[in-house]
Amino acid sequence: MTGYDEERIAELLRLLSPPPEGWVRAAQELPQARAEFAAIVARAEADAAFRARVVADLEAALEAEGIDPTPSVVAALRVRLDAD
Repeated sequence: MTGYDEERIAELLRLLSPPPEGWVRAAQELPQARAEFAAIVARAEADAAFRARVVADLEAALEAEGIDPTPSVVAALRVRLDAD
């Protein structure tokens, strides 16, 4: 970085407004969500019957796994399932 040392960067960061509470909560929940997504994708790869249920009705499959099928969760998982 040109012209800025760690102390100046710290000063500038302190001037920023705190992030919205929703962003903080989402960042805290992200690691668990990623692990749940990975587990569902791995199970769908290994279990044809489970994959058929997931493909047929993703929202119901998520609810059955105890995961709230919010639009963002459903969209992210569809991307993961389509990529694999």
